[in-house]
Amino acid sequence: MNTTTPPTAANFFNQDPLALDPDVVPQIEALSLVRGRPLIVTDCDEVLMQFLVGLETYIETQGLWLDLKSYALTGNIKRRDTNEPLAPADMPALMQNFFAASTGSLLPVAGAADALKSLSVRAQIVVLTNIPVIEKDARTRNLADTNMPYPVVANKGLKGGAVKMLADMVDAPTFFLDDIPHNIASVAKAHDACHRLHFIADKRLAKLMGQAPDSHFHTSEWHEAHAYISERLDASGF
Repeated sequence: MNTTTPPTAANFFNQDPLALDPDVVPQIEALSLVRGRPLIVTDCDEVLMQFLVGLETYIETQGLWLDLKSYALTGNIKRRDTNEPLAPADMPALMQNFFAASTGSLLPVAGAADALKSLSVRAQIVVLTNIPVIEKDARTRNLADTNMPYPVVANKGLKGGAVKMLADMVDAPTFFLDDIPHNIASVAKAHDACHRLHFIADKRLAKLMGQAPDSHFHTSEWHEAHAYISERLDASGF
């Protein structure tokens, strides 16, 4: 899920799908990518890490619960004593505190580490995650501690511009995995040649969302994503 702000359509449709935040550029430039070698760009929350489970665990300690009626946080997080939704104005502080408390201890999505380890023999891997820059190190450690020691780029906004920059650096088959349709749509506009996988690990969320229109493949299972990517690497001669 988008984790810097609640994932409502308004947060995305008012953005330029090709925009690249200035803070992201130096992070990408610092990567040691090999030109000519395939690239997998993967989101983290609900792709590599169990974001929703971690959030539910945290908000329980705050006297809150998640009424999962739609693929959104604002309006669905409610107070246990009154059952009233948490005010939108209170969401930024809640999410900031959640990141600080939980980013370093989220649980991995089943099969993610093994699938990426296998794919890393054939492709480079970059984690492109919408998380506050201040939590980038904690996210990197959390991934490394769960056998996913891949470089992390802390993105802001839609991901099309960042994926295009990464794809241009390698000039090779590129794959993108994300749970947010708006991010997938922005990648389709920025770099249409990219293979786009709509991955939602939490099956409750997957049932609510359905397949993103701009994706080529939809799954909640890493063995299926692994097979899809492997087949296309085979077809491309890698």
